[in-house]
Amino acid sequence: MLEVHDLHAYYGKSHILHGVSMRVQGGEIVSLLGRNGVGRSTTIKAIMGQVSKSGSVRFKGKEIGGMHAYLVARQGLGYVPESRDIFPTLTVRQNLLLGMKTSKQNGRWSIEDMFQLFPVLRERADAPAGVMSGGEQQMLTLCRTLMGDPDLVMIDEPTEGLAPKIVERVANLFDEMKNRGLSILLVEQKLTIALKICQRLYVMGHGHIVFEGTADDLRANEPVRKEWLEV
Repeated sequence: MLEVHDLHAYYGKSHILHGVSMRVQGGEIVSLLGRNGVGRSTTIKAIMGQVSKSGSVRFKGKEIGGMHAYLVARQGLGYVPESRDIFPTLTVRQNLLLGMKTSKQNGRWSIEDMFQLFPVLRERADAPAGVMSGGEQQMLTLCRTLMGDPDLVMIDEPTEGLAPKIVERVANLFDEMKNRGLSILLVEQKLTIALKICQRLYVMGHGHIVFEGTADDLRANEPVRKEWLEV
């Protein structure tokens, strides 16, 4: 579904990504692991069209590498940024409605689905989103993206700062997303979560992919874990 080949990305004169190649197949959960600062977030920003880049990015067989971010989103590629980017003065319900691509959408997700998955969103439905906790805002951002009915969602550090019970709910949501036919590219620091829910994993170091394999492959590869993941 998503194929990235020889991706280079830049912030001004700084060369951040050095020939990244990876793929995500239909209905697959794939994790991109690595320490802070190695280029994981830049990778998904480059795929989304938010940073200067070169190389090939194909989504559902179509080259999207030269598209603006809003056009990439219209192809069915969702993005949940680490910064959350909610609309703080709008209500939770209004934030969710803004995620829909059209007012007459009949997609895989409804507001009621979001309320059932995360009951706190129902409790806060008519409250300004800005009064929610950071963890609640993270849930809202993820649900708002799903309201756009994407085919693949790229999620940047979704469990950062969340309580263990909420992390479990987020993991359950990933399973539900997979069951509904979505693919997920997950940027995550928590190795235990990635090993539990992902079919394949990539490890990044210094702007390169240094490992690709299954969860079992990574469990068995102590040198890669020690050099590129463990603190």
